[in-house]
Amino acid sequence: MLHRNVMMKTTVIIQNLKCGGCANTINKKLESLDGITEIAIDLEDSSVTFTHPSKKEFETVHKALSKLGYPIEGDENTFGAKAKSYVSCAVGRINN
Repeated sequence: MLHRNVMMKTTVIIQNLKCGGCANTINKKLESLDGITEIAIDLEDSSVTFTHPSKKEFETVHKALSKLGYPIEGDENTFGAKAKSYVSCAVGRINN
């Protein structure tokens, strides 16, 4: 039996995405994660699209986004998350 590695493409809407600095920080973080490819960030609709091999990698992305201050829509957007996103935004602008 031949097994193919099927990749899944997922788009999530995130909170606190404000600018290119935010997008740069998110992109750099997701690029560093194993198995995550084809990353696209759309500032207009606050979406992040990426390809991943399994639910495990999706959960890793979900946690990474929350840790950076960009929770997925529907997750709690605490004051702490908003503050983290401002820091991530500033770092992304500096490193851009």
